[in-house]
Amino acid sequence: MDDDLGALIEPLLPPWPEKAPGPPPVPDRLSLEGMLYVLHNDIAWQLLPTELGFGSGQTRRRRLERWQQAGGFGRLHRVLLAELNAAGELDWSRACADGSHVRAKKREPTPARRRSTGGRRAASTPWSAADATPR
Repeated sequence: MDDDLGALIEPLLPPWPEKAPGPPPVPDRLSLEGMLYVLHNDIAWQLLPTELGFGSGQTRRRRLERWQQAGGFGRLHRVLLAELNAAGELDWSRACADGSHVRAKKREPTPARRRSTGGRRAASTPWSAADATPR
């Protein structure tokens, strides 16, 4: 990852907690590079080589979960899409939307009550169908 991209991404990720237990964390930039390495090479988190300096795979996975819960990747996604669009690097002719990306209406409006089309009242009721006077 180059310095320009790193400078763009770093403010979007949540900071590391001040009172976090354990040794000092791997910097966010290296963590992100480790995550991208796992995704690009399609390997399990456990197979992330520690020799590359990204830290352990499980630690990267936990950091990814923390960033996701804090909403960091939603912000990152929007900023990167805006940057790519401004640079003319997106091919919008291949874009599509499905049900998971389109907001659904809460409910349709309730239709007006309609008049009943049922038959007449039963003869055992106090009102006779033949005359409109009470018995």
